[in-house]
Amino acid sequence: MGQNIRNGLGEAWSMIATFVPKLIGFLIILLIGWLIAKGVSKALGLLLHRRGFHRFVEKTGLSDMLNRSKVDLGEILLKIIYYFILLITLQIAFSMFGSGNAISQLLHSVIVYIPRVVVALILVLIAASIGRVVRDLIRSALAGRSYGHLLGTLAFAFLIGLGVIAALNQLGIAITVTLPVLITVLATIGGILVVGLGGGLIRPAQQRWSTWLEHFESERSTGSRGSGAGQHTGGSSAAGGAGGRTRRTPGESDPFDPPQPT
Repeated sequence: MGQNIRNGLGEAWSMIATFVPKLIGFLIILLIGWLIAKGVSKALGLLLHRRGFHRFVEKTGLSDMLNRSKVDLGEILLKIIYYFILLITLQIAFSMFGSGNAISQLLHSVIVYIPRVVVALILVLIAASIGRVVRDLIRSALAGRSYGHLLGTLAFAFLIGLGVIAALNQLGIAITVTLPVLITVLATIGGILVVGLGGGLIRPAQQRWSTWLEHFESERSTGSRGSGAGQHTGGSSAAGGAGGRTRRTPGESDPFDPPQPT
């Protein structure tokens, strides 16, 4: 009986003596990783501020939507990097208790997934940047048309939608839905380009451009005739005023004539 108690106490002491150094190493690794995460996030925040990350976000055309939702994209990116480093630190720290534990495996799966989130954000930003450029080009090219603003907005929304679909595909969310949609859209665009460049749309496009140019020339010539008619009307009015000043009845004096000597 006493021998069993001594054996149990010895095993308990051995487990404590083995666990305490691992716990100390776990805490030390966690502290070092936390300091590294804070330092990296702070340095990256300063770098983004100096490089004008907020101006880049404004150029994408998403700044208004983000301001309304009170979301700071730069802050989100910094938080992702901060927690990414912390998760790596936790994985290393938990490996002190053995690499085959369930917590280490869970952290590994999360760490592998986080770069996909960063890539998804970059895809959306790139799509928004391209969409804004296309939107501005369409609006400037169709500035005199009533539908120019609408077409520019539709093109911007279309490119944003492609970026969102690509981001969801990168994240692995609803791949069975987003991937066929993305393939269908890209195939449609490619088919239109192939048919158009192959000759099917060249002559209709030429006819449409000719019609647009003729309409533009007619509008410009109409405006020129209108301005010329305005000038002719002004000249006729001035001549009429002068003629009206010279016509008077016999014996009537003109107030603009000099006085006659008596």
